[in-house]
Amino acid sequence: MEVNSVIIQENIEKAKKGDQVAFTFLLDFFWNEVYGFMLKRTENETDTEDIAIETFAKAFDKIATYNPEYGFNTWLIAIAKNVHIDMLRKKKSSLFIEMNDEEDHQAYSVADDSNSAEDELIIEQNLAQLLQYIKQLKPAYQEVIQMRYFQEMTYQEMAEQIDEPLNNIKIKLLRAKKLLAEIISGK
Repeated sequence: MEVNSVIIQENIEKAKKGDQVAFTFLLDFFWNEVYGFMLKRTENETDTEDIAIETFAKAFDKIATYNPEYGFNTWLIAIAKNVHIDMLRKKKSSLFIEMNDEEDHQAYSVADDSNSAEDELIIEQNLAQLLQYIKQLKPAYQEVIQMRYFQEMTYQEMAEQIDEPLNNIKIKLLRAKKLLAEIISGK
């Protein structure tokens, strides 16, 4: 076990310097632990995948702040717990409030709230702008973004279609999202 901790620390140090191979090593080494921990909490594979990917994205963005006095896995689990809490808050705030029959009837008498022609135009312009940003990515990154968010494919389906290992797909999507965020924010 001592050899593993030395290798892990070496890869953490390399990752702090931006070494992509070290990031991949850390993701591969700790993925099952983070995924397994979160799956027990969420009991939902899709949510767990999203939480795990978000966890590693945040960890890799903030790896310079990692304190080696604590276990790297402990740090990752703490991040995963926070990501899960954030996800629950977002879900809770987006849930519909249950209504009784009288409120339900009042809701039906409210004017139609479907999108106006202007709303549709704004949505189309935003989508067109997003597609322009996506086109600035390398083709491999464009492909995973398109498959995941426009075709709504699972990570497994993406891995099979591209004929790459599942972890490669996860890493590629992680990088694509990070690069896309940088393009959108104008960095």
